[in-house]
Amino acid sequence: MADRIIGVFNRCFADPNGLNTRLCGGFPEPYYRPAAMKKGVHQVEFTLDYAASALHEVAHWCVAGEARRLLPDYGYWYEADGRSREQQAEFELVEVKPQALEWVFARACGFRFRVSADNLKSGLGPSDTFKKAIWEQVQDYCAQGPNARARTFALALAEEFECPDPLDKDAYQLVELS
Repeated sequence: MADRIIGVFNRCFADPNGLNTRLCGGFPEPYYRPAAMKKGVHQVEFTLDYAASALHEVAHWCVAGEARRLLPDYGYWYEADGRSREQQAEFELVEVKPQALEWVFARACGFRFRVSADNLKSGLGPSDTFKKAIWEQVQDYCAQGPNARARTFALALAEEFECPDPLDKDAYQLVELS
């Protein structure tokens, strides 16, 4: 499945006259390398061959604005596994939009979405508040439309995987995140 996701992304965004960005798997950790680091090509890297990692990293790329896409790993803050409750709350605030897009992308390719708290060592799973915020953001993306990159990718995935419209708000239920 990851190879098909890579193919869809690269068909949509690898054009050197466009966004000149490629999606690549096989890495021990996800990372974003702007063109200045990668000989003129922006590269979204995801973990091993995990489809969920690919979709999540593309979601971060879609959320990142033009200035952030010029910075290594978008210049984002990241605290490794083992975060405190306060750090986990901050993590959840910044992860709502990417995880909401990841859910849309997962739906577009018929893949089950799982909310990630990304904090296994501390034993803190995703809060109910976080889950509700993700669902509400998906509802907003469906009603208002996500940005052009996210929309292009979601619709291209749905076509590739022969899935229904991933921007149908009725396809998303909060209970799915339990």
